[in-house]
Amino acid sequence: MKRINPVRQRLAALGMLGFAGLNFPLVGLPSGDCLGMPASYLYLFGGWGGLILLAAWLAERRGS
Repeated sequence: MKRINPVRQRLAALGMLGFAGLNFPLVGLPSGDCLGMPASYLYLFGGWGGLILLAAWLAERRGS
C-alpha cells in the first residue's frame, strides 16, 4: 500500500479550509469598520495572509 505524504495531506486540508473560509457566506459576515477599514476587507486579506503563512510553515517544517 502506498503511503501518502503527510505534508501533502496537511496542505490539501489547509486548501479546503481556505476555500470554505474565504467564500460566501463567511466573507459576508464581518460588518462595520475596524481601524478605519471595512471589517470584511480585514477578514478577507487577514485570512488570506494567514493561509499563506500556514502553508509556508507546513511546507518548511521538518521532521514530521
